[in-house]
Amino acid sequence: MALSERVPGRYDRLGVGYQRTRREDPRLVARIHAALGEARSVVNVGAGTGSYEPRGRAVVAVEPSAVMIAQRPAAAGPAVRAAAEALPFGEHQFDAAMALWTIHHWADPGQGIAELRRVARSVVIVTASDRLNQLWLIRDYFPAIALRRPEIKPARIAALLGGNVRIEPFPVPRDCLDGFGAAFWARPEAYLDPRIRAGISAFRLLGEADIGPGLQQLQEDLRSGTWDARNGSLRQLSEFDCGLRLIIATGTGAAA
Repeated sequence: MALSERVPGRYDRLGVGYQRTRREDPRLVARIHAALGEARSVVNVGAGTGSYEPRGRAVVAVEPSAVMIAQRPAAAGPAVRAAAEALPFGEHQFDAAMALWTIHHWADPGQGIAELRRVARSVVIVTASDRLNQLWLIRDYFPAIALRRPEIKPARIAALLGGNVRIEPFPVPRDCLDGFGAAFWARPEAYLDPRIRAGISAFRLLGEADIGPGLQQLQEDLRSGTWDARNGSLRQLSEFDCGLRLIIATGTGAAA
């Protein structure tokens, strides 16, 4: 797929002010970098502002949005404007490819996954499973952001990757520093803050008709104690499986 105006345009809109609430959490960094193993060269596809890119390794970022690229740290590796579905690299050019919190934005996930396998010997992906739909945030307040696309579910991604693939839970710390969609599973008040929602693409893509009623109900349930009666035990946990999954693929893939 060519890098159309539609693709970067969407990311440009979602990426304004992204760094205010989206930054690395060191505990998640440790898991992602461990999954990369001994890879010395890494391509980060759908790289955004460069969070979770390993230091001390040769990293090339792929990102369709100029707005996102402009927010990358000065010391970050080079960034190429391209879409996941058409990576401008040779076969097995990298030891590893990583794609974190991004596949749900891809126009053709199957083609993008095939490209990850083509350009890298191993692949590390963070994505959501159906379990995310059971999180109180979606189940009780914002059902419009539920995961529905079958082609981005972990089992389907694993089948497309082929080779040696394992899927692991990716629990989120209670005080997670990275403000992605499920990060505030034990801090519901955070979702009432428009600055927090501005860093979460699921909210940025919703219309007011989907956001307004959910926010009003959440605010009322927090005020009345209803939220804590239903979910207050979450506040006592140090981490929680919200439904995110870490997918690690090595060996010869189906698309290789």
